[in-house]
Amino acid sequence: MDLFIIPRHGPEISDAIISFDTETLEREPVIKSRVISEFAALGNRQAVRIVERIPERDGALDPDAVDKLLVTAHCEMQRISEEFQHGRRVAELLKPLLNALREHGVERPIRIVDIGCGTGFVLRWLAANAPLGDDVELIGADFNVALVREAQRLAEAENLTCSFVVANAFRLEHPATIYLSTGILHHFRGQGLVELLRQHNRQETCAFVHFDFHASPLAPLGSWLFHAVRMREPLAKHDGVLSAVRAYKSRELLDAAKTAAPDFISTIYGTRLWGLPIPRVFHALVGIRPRYREAFLRYMGSRIASLGKIE
Repeated sequence: MDLFIIPRHGPEISDAIISFDTETLEREPVIKSRVISEFAALGNRQAVRIVERIPERDGALDPDAVDKLLVTAHCEMQRISEEFQHGRRVAELLKPLLNALREHGVERPIRIVDIGCGTGFVLRWLAANAPLGDDVELIGADFNVALVREAQRLAEAENLTCSFVVANAFRLEHPATIYLSTGILHHFRGQGLVELLRQHNRQETCAFVHFDFHASPLAPLGSWLFHAVRMREPLAKHDGVLSAVRAYKSRELLDAAKTAAPDFISTIYGTRLWGLPIPRVFHALVGIRPRYREAFLRYMGSRIASLGKIE
């Protein structure tokens, strides 16, 4: 049964069943038989069975069926984020960063751009529960039209002051002051991670905060147990566990940031639970311009204990 399998081979299904032209953002057809063959070659029978159930049109995966599946998976991911109080942890980091930037008189508005925002849970939570100030603009960017539409629909239904766009987050008309993301770093392998972080080197960008799974010996088993109990959608179960398996170690993230964004100083936030030797599910790669360092540390207050060494 799929329930008792810990996947060991990438890519994640959600990465394999959808494709976009990186320049035009036009959606490209994904040949179903090719995806199945790739997972079969990796010995990932669980992924093969999940992809086989997705309808097709003329040999390609049905884009409407794929979108419905991804929206459903993101809804389940939102429930997990709520249970782990992820929005609160994001706010814990953003507020000291924002205060440090304000102290140094950065240009307004301060734009926080969520890369790969999906259905926009993080920005919607911030807008609803942790107002960051009238001088802050919350923008979510994603390639997937269906996910962005759902994010915007939910924001409008909840009367929230955040916006979502189908766009490359690094090619917006007005660049980000702070780049933010949740759960995307492990999707970029090797040099791909360096290239992602290299795009932060923009004059207007003052900081970045990237939350992702925290690699630890217990992570794969813990993730499998949690997803087996709490998730219903097979794709979400498969990809959620594989995300923990593929997570980067803190040292790998710091080395990539140092290579890709040398004008920033970086650290890791929140690897341990309440200061105990218990690993958290998520930790964050944080980067700031050196001139904001002292103010940021001052505004962190007691939470400075959760910061690693700043490099």
